[in-house]
Amino acid sequence: MAKITYREAVRRAMIEEMERDPNVFLMGEEVGHYQGAYKCSQGMLEKFGEERVVDTPISEQGFAGLGIGAAMLGLRPIIEFMTWNFSLVAFDQIYNNAAKILYMSGGQIPIPIVFRGPGGAGGMLAAQHSQSLEALYVHCPGLKVVAPATAYDAYGLLKTSIRDNNPVIFIEGEVLYNTSWEVPDEEFLIPIGKADIKREGKDFTIITWNRGFWFTMEALDRILKEGYDPLILDLRSLRPMDEKAIIENTVKTGRVLIIEEGWPRCSVGSYIADFIQRNCFYDLHAPVLRVNQEDVPMPYARNLEKLSLPNPEKIMQAVKTLMSF
Repeated sequence: MAKITYREAVRRAMIEEMERDPNVFLMGEEVGHYQGAYKCSQGMLEKFGEERVVDTPISEQGFAGLGIGAAMLGLRPIIEFMTWNFSLVAFDQIYNNAAKILYMSGGQIPIPIVFRGPGGAGGMLAAQHSQSLEALYVHCPGLKVVAPATAYDAYGLLKTSIRDNNPVIFIEGEVLYNTSWEVPDEEFLIPIGKADIKREGKDFTIITWNRGFWFTMEALDRILKEGYDPLILDLRSLRPMDEKAIIENTVKTGRVLIIEEGWPRCSVGSYIADFIQRNCFYDLHAPVLRVNQEDVPMPYARNLEKLSLPNPEKIMQAVKTLMSF
C-alpha cells in the first residue's frame, strides 16, 4: 500500500464517488476555480465541469439550504465549508432542516447530503477560526457525525458518507491534510459507527478521534519510556458511536483516558465518560480522566495556543494520575 496524504484521500474519495454516481456534486466557496481553500478539490472543476463543481457566494446559510433542497429532490450534494467555524452561519439549515426533514416527513423524504470541511485549530488563526464544534452536532438527533484521524479512515468513511441517505457531518482535521497514511489502491468502504483499535495495550485505554489521535501519538514515546502500555481506540465516528467497542476496551484495561481537541464542558468526551460510568462502573480501577483544550477562547499567539491545546506534558500528567489508583 502506498502512503497518501489526508488531503489526497479526501479528494480521491470525492472523485471516485462522482464518477460512480452522476447525482453526486460538490458545492462551496472556492471549490472550483481556486481548487479549494485546502486544495481538496484540485483538478475537479476541469474533470467534472461547473454544473458538478459549483463555486458559491460567501453565504453558508444560502448554499447549505440549496444543498438540502437538492438532496430532497434526489441529488447527493457534498457541501464544503471552508472551515467548520463558518458552519455556525448555516446552523439553522443544518439543525432545523437537514436533521429533521426525514422525521417530519414521516420517513418520506431522505436527505442524502454530506457537509464536510476542516475543523479545530489551524495554527495562529485565533478564537473565531480555531474551534472544535463536533459536540454541537453530536447533540442533534437526525445527524451522523464522522471525525477521521488518518488518510485511510478519511477515504473509506467519506465514500460511505456520500452513499448514506442521511445528513452526515464530516469533520476533517485542519492541520491533518499533510499527514500521510497507508491507503490501498483498490476501493474500500468503512462503516459509519465502527471504531478502530490503533494500538493494542493492557495498562489503560486511550479513547480519541480526529486530531486527538495525533496528540496521542505525540505523547506515545514518552508514555512508553515511562513503562506504560496503552491501548489506543480511535472512535472515527461520533454519532453513531461504537459503544460496544468502548465497553469492551474499558473492561479490557479498567482505566480510560479520553483525549479530544474540544472544550471540556458538555463535550463529546464528557458524554463518553458518563457512558462508561453507567455501563462499566464495576470494571473501572480508576476514575475516567480527560485531556481537553483549555476552557478559554483560542489565543492567537503560537506559544499560548500550544499551551491551550492537549500536549504531551498534559497527557503524561494525566497518565501518571490515572495509573496512581
